[in-house]
Amino acid sequence: MDWSKKGQATQAVRAGQRRSAEREHSEALYMTASFLFDSAEHAADCFSGEAEGNVYSRYTNPTVAMFEERLATMEGTEAAVGVASGMAAILSVCMGLLQSGDHIVASRSIFGSTTVLFNKYLAKFGVEITYVSLTNLDDWAKAIRPNTRLFFAETPSNPLNDVADIAALAELAHGHDAWLAVDNCFCSPALQNPAALGADLVVHTTTKYIDGQGRALGGAVCGPRALIDEVVGFLRSAGPSMSPFNAWIFLKGLETLSLRMKAHCESAQQLAEWLDAHPAVERVHYCGLPSHPGHELAKRQQRGFGGVLAFVVKGGDKGKENAWHVINATEFLSITANLGDAKSTITHPATTTHARVSDEEKARAGIVPGLIRVSVGLEDINDIKADLARGLDALI
Repeated sequence: MDWSKKGQATQAVRAGQRRSAEREHSEALYMTASFLFDSAEHAADCFSGEAEGNVYSRYTNPTVAMFEERLATMEGTEAAVGVASGMAAILSVCMGLLQSGDHIVASRSIFGSTTVLFNKYLAKFGVEITYVSLTNLDDWAKAIRPNTRLFFAETPSNPLNDVADIAALAELAHGHDAWLAVDNCFCSPALQNPAALGADLVVHTTTKYIDGQGRALGGAVCGPRALIDEVVGFLRSAGPSMSPFNAWIFLKGLETLSLRMKAHCESAQQLAEWLDAHPAVERVHYCGLPSHPGHELAKRQQRGFGGVLAFVVKGGDKGKENAWHVINATEFLSITANLGDAKSTITHPATTTHARVSDEEKARAGIVPGLIRVSVGLEDINDIKADLARGLDALI
């Protein structure tokens, strides 16, 4: 069956399934470290790649393979590889494709741990990094060097919802023999397909919306088979592998992804509009608001505005104190840095997700002391508003 010709809702439920001789209806969970061979000759052929077959679950497992095929189908790419976490996905891209002396141009509006990975670890091995404004194409163009090999962007960005023009970035990167990798965490394949807009690689932290219930860590990279094979080569040697059990969870998560994302988007839009009108709120960062600078671009390249928003509470020098007050006043919103969960989560980016980023880098990225990030879950939207109102109303 060519699932690429089916609708994405069908792909999310059916693509990639491989039934065993037991003819199970649900995807099978293969909890095994290794696999048996018919003979010494058969083992040698599988290890060399001359014969198809599972070798060792560090890099070949049927459950993980089903997840990889389903995700690649939904993203519209030739292949995908599942890894242990979203950060492992970014690391695997860099280790698989780059070498000492190469140069990355990256948005400064990226997850704090990604910045630390680039600055502290990749730089140690001779990979150079230049940070630019996500939304200013001229900045990207000016940062290009003869040794630039990779553009890295997160769109919409965490936590400010800045939106990059993926097609324009892809054209610029390809004009200088560089790859474009897009972190698609905030949208998931249900809302955005970067490869269709020209991106070479699509990076996921499957821990977030693809799981959807905060149960398991995982990551993935989608793209052309030639590039994914290089990433798999690193995975095979270094072993940041996705567990079969987690892959099975993600397979189940993909089945309901589009339905959940519609609900997340609806509630986030309502919450953003409510916050935008609240007298204790200075600014709301959500690309679903017409006032957001990336609103029109998001309408063109996304199928929804996502379930994560950020807002700045009023207070000037008391920004951090007021933000903590709002967070601590909530009764049921989960105070945690995770996102994409059925449960709404709330966090203070400056002291959690971006805590390891320097104050100077925070300021350039717009991570101000009064900023709060909310991942809007599947609870009743009126209850979410009321929970936030407990702290916000006290600041008026």
